[in-house]
Amino acid sequence: MFDNLSERLQNTFRKLRGEGKLSEKNIKDGLREVKLALLEADVNYKVVKQFINNVQEQAVGQDVLKSISPGQQVVKVVYQELINLMGEPFKKPVLAQEPPTVIMLVGLQGSGKTTTSAKLARRFKQDGHFPMLVAADPYRPAAARQLNILADQLGVEFFGEPKPRSLVKTCKKALKHARQKAIEVVIIDTAGRLHIDQDLMKELVELRNAINPNYIWLVADALTGQEAVNVAKGFQDAVGIDGLILTKLEGDARGGAALSIRSVTGKPIKFMGMGEKLDALEPFHPERMASRILGMGDILSLVEKAEDMYSKDNAQDLQQKLMSNRFTLEDFRTQLVQIKKMGPLENLFKMLPGAGNLKMPKGAQLDDKQLVHTQAIIDSMTVEERRSPKIINGSRRRRIAQGSGTSVQEINKLLKQFTQMQKMIKKLPKLKAGFGRKRGLPFM
Repeated sequence: MFDNLSERLQNTFRKLRGEGKLSEKNIKDGLREVKLALLEADVNYKVVKQFINNVQEQAVGQDVLKSISPGQQVVKVVYQELINLMGEPFKKPVLAQEPPTVIMLVGLQGSGKTTTSAKLARRFKQDGHFPMLVAADPYRPAAARQLNILADQLGVEFFGEPKPRSLVKTCKKALKHARQKAIEVVIIDTAGRLHIDQDLMKELVELRNAINPNYIWLVADALTGQEAVNVAKGFQDAVGIDGLILTKLEGDARGGAALSIRSVTGKPIKFMGMGEKLDALEPFHPERMASRILGMGDILSLVEKAEDMYSKDNAQDLQQKLMSNRFTLEDFRTQLVQIKKMGPLENLFKMLPGAGNLKMPKGAQLDDKQLVHTQAIIDSMTVEERRSPKIINGSRRRRIAQGSGTSVQEINKLLKQFTQMQKMIKKLPKLKAGFGRKRGLPFM
């Protein structure tokens, strides 16, 4: 996501920061590079023009040109304008005082509405609410069945009819069912349709007027670039939308839709889909996204991902094991599983400040497959071997290699790395005690 744009912008600002003194000319030259980078990222040309004008107006001001670090000031201006471009800070949806809160998802066929419906239900359930998924797509074969399966996986309520004759009647029945079951949030998965198909858009308008949803959110495929912006404008003009959910952002290296859609429609991006799994839906924070684009990382999102995976009790248990030198290969495997749940290593790495400027050592790479291999090796060990790796002799290593589909060399490498990790962990209490003495703090 935004890989190409981020690299271009960081290179441009690196040159500006390298200048001892900035003038209107080199600022304009730099902004010309920014303009090209945005256009290459498939950002709407009208949005680019307005963005550059806003930045230039501030960047050539006296406060910037006469500041101690004008290069940094220009970056600050661009950062703020990127935030303004992408909208206001994220706010959780406000639930209706009289349940249920009704959310209607609309969009083109293939944009990911059904999966996104389930992802939303998962988020509401995590927040302690009772959601229900409603199948309102009579045109796509097995659409209701797919939504039903996803609802079962999540353990949430589902409502659908085998052969719905009227979408309005189906959705009214669903709302009646929701009130009887004390459902708090109803998520309606409507059929995909072209924004230029007047008959199908009229159907959405009739449904909207009949059920009066609290929110209408457009699910748009970020990979379609500027077409996603055109689709959003079409749905906004025909039906009216309250916000957007951009899907497939994990595969969009340009990100033009995310930067254009708020400015063109006037509606905020609420969430972004970052993968196929049901936990791959993230709130859209403009300030964090601007920080990622400029290579400043996104520590808050990284912390939130970790908090989702780790409970307080698990974290305290891990800390106790580390401090008492009881960290085993079983514990190591548990950590690997948690890291895998947080998403691809490359995405996690990019959330670190300055990660875009770091160069990996020659031959080193962030390979998620290595995590899978490591877990397979540990899974092929006995409980005794995981708890006491010292007993793993030559014959045991050959057995583990055969069971995990790896080589003895890989087993040796893992055991060596784990031994080094244990040695490092043993130093932690000493370091902590030393820190306490130096600072006059009690040993904790």
